[in-house]
Amino acid sequence: MKKLFWLRALAIATALPAAMAQTVPQGYQLQQVLIMSRHNLRAPLANNGSVLEQSTPNKWPEWDVPGGELTTKGGVLEVYMGHYMREWLVAQNLLTAGECPTPESVYAWANSLQRTVATAQFFINGAFPGCDVPVHHQEKMGTMDPLFNPVITDESAAFSQQAVKAMETQRQHYSLDESYKLLEKITRYQQSPACKEKQPCSLAQGSDTFSAKYQQEPGVSGPLKVGNSLVDAFTLQYYEGFPMDQVAWGEIKTDQQWRLLSKLKNSYQDSLFTSADVARNVAKPLVKYIDKTLVEEVGQAPKITLLVGHDSNIASLLTALDFEPYKLHDQYERTPIGGKIVFQRWHDTAGNRDLMKIEYVYQSSEQLRRTEALTLKSPAQRVTLALKGCPVDGQGFCPIDKFNAVMRDAAK
Repeated sequence: MKKLFWLRALAIATALPAAMAQTVPQGYQLQQVLIMSRHNLRAPLANNGSVLEQSTPNKWPEWDVPGGELTTKGGVLEVYMGHYMREWLVAQNLLTAGECPTPESVYAWANSLQRTVATAQFFINGAFPGCDVPVHHQEKMGTMDPLFNPVITDESAAFSQQAVKAMETQRQHYSLDESYKLLEKITRYQQSPACKEKQPCSLAQGSDTFSAKYQQEPGVSGPLKVGNSLVDAFTLQYYEGFPMDQVAWGEIKTDQQWRLLSKLKNSYQDSLFTSADVARNVAKPLVKYIDKTLVEEVGQAPKITLLVGHDSNIASLLTALDFEPYKLHDQYERTPIGGKIVFQRWHDTAGNRDLMKIEYVYQSSEQLRRTEALTLKSPAQRVTLALKGCPVDGQGFCPIDKFNAVMRDAAK
């Protein structure tokens, strides 16, 4: 019955009514868009015998897809997002209503994992229903594409030491004792398999060990990794729509509890991927690709480019390009499931100048849980981002020459 509901939702997702456009300054014309997306809703990455199994005596609820794979609901949510983006692009006259885009005008490229390729396919189905728009990816599925693989590319021991120190410093920005204590209570951590031979057994009193090895992702072992895995699982249960007595076994009852727990997940991501040293290194392939698409080959590049990767890609990219701090409303995650960094090149006809606007477009926690259809009348969430090297005006636009300078500097 559950699958029938989602399939029916998927079928009607492309038949939603058109709506009014967001207002933009008079004479401004959208010319090009690059969308850097995180995959949509997946099952928890860890499986039997994993961190999840070892960290609680409680039984975990079953998922209908293997760990790490996009769920059926994740596909529906992405169709909705694709439909919404299509409405917006039509309203800005970058696409024509009722017509398929020309082959050279849209390019989609996803990391070669099931959840990223499937996300791109569902987005394309929502944005261009009935159109032949291929999703490109490496031929061998299940392997990381170098464009999206956030691994350390400096093999020197000095860089490794520098990166580890930067991650340790980043971790110190968070006070997590209260979060760990709440997590221990929810999971009954003291009765878990992981605690059988440990005295005392405490996440709050444990220590983290960071690593930055050549050709490997930045890593951490210890309480932070455990906390991230557990909170990630709770968050995904909530998004998937599990009954609240099954989400964290019914132990999360308040907004404050969600905020405390989400500090663990955000701290994990920030510690590993948002120190300047690490971010510039692991995000370099993406930075170079975006520079090529939006700066070097702007006249020849597709009007719409879709890239689908991971939260680590978005977190490191935002730091590598030196964005101002941002806050996403109605979301606990800093890089939400299905969220998109949307780079927009605009032309101001009156001033005869090009401008860049960058927004975080995402689904709120409740939109995800309720599987809310997205239209211009019931839109996705949008937060304007600002680059430190490219100050924005009151409507979120910055001069293209300043944006180009930021990109060229970051791509060196």
